[in-house]
Amino acid sequence: MKLQTIVDIKPSEWKIGYEDKILMLGSCFSDEIGEQMQQRFLHVTCNPFGTLYNPLSIAQALQMNDTPELIEHDGLWHSLAHHGSFSRATREEAEQAVRASMETMQSALAEATVVIVTFGTAWVYERNGEIVGNCHKLPENQFNRRRLSVEEIVAAWKPIIDRYPDKHWLFTVSPIRHIKDGLHENQLSKATLLQAVEQLGDYFPSYEILLDELRDYRFYADDLVHPSSLAVNYIWERFVDTFCTPQTKNELVLQHKRWKHEHHIPLH
Repeated sequence: MKLQTIVDIKPSEWKIGYEDKILMLGSCFSDEIGEQMQQRFLHVTCNPFGTLYNPLSIAQALQMNDTPELIEHDGLWHSLAHHGSFSRATREEAEQAVRASMETMQSALAEATVVIVTFGTAWVYERNGEIVGNCHKLPENQFNRRRLSVEEIVAAWKPIIDRYPDKHWLFTVSPIRHIKDGLHENQLSKATLLQAVEQLGDYFPSYEILLDELRDYRFYADDLVHPSSLAVNYIWERFVDTFCTPQTKNELVLQHKRWKHEHHIPLH
């Protein structure tokens, strides 16, 4: 009796190993998989600008050379291109944090042999005609909300990929549902992202694994939106099976044991 729809993933022709330098960008699902890599001592840089969700903000972060505009709101200075973790009490502190993130991004991109990008949503917020990465709880009337088209996403990313033909570009769509957008609107958003990545390059089906293969709320966290740790571990295993050689798999197991030993807190 078959009780599960297994997502068929063919092993990748190119592999990821300890000789690679990996840059991970995008939604909080990138943070989850990036943490799995860090726990196994892979050379990975994860979200230098913090978590970003829409494809155009991620593309802008990759190409940013000038310090973005900073605005003050609720006692903090914010960059609309950065996650809230970069907000600071003074303008000078915010500028310093933002410049450091840009240096990290540029260095990681220059050195990366593999770039893994996770798109979270096609819905964007525009302020003064510019798409922002984070609204930082500014008044809603300052923004225009709209959904990106497939053509916009492809047009933003094709030149970036073409500029770096020496890197392996891997795209995935976050399985995390943006239910605040509405369930129907979330499905339209994910469909847009899936059509876009189909034209961009290699794709890993994390979205399909969670929604079709792990089709049960026991694989979700308490918010019923984010994947549970069990689901993250399962998707990580599928990722390793797809992109790692048997030798690298063995090394990942050994290095994870080392990481757990180093982070073990003794009872006495």
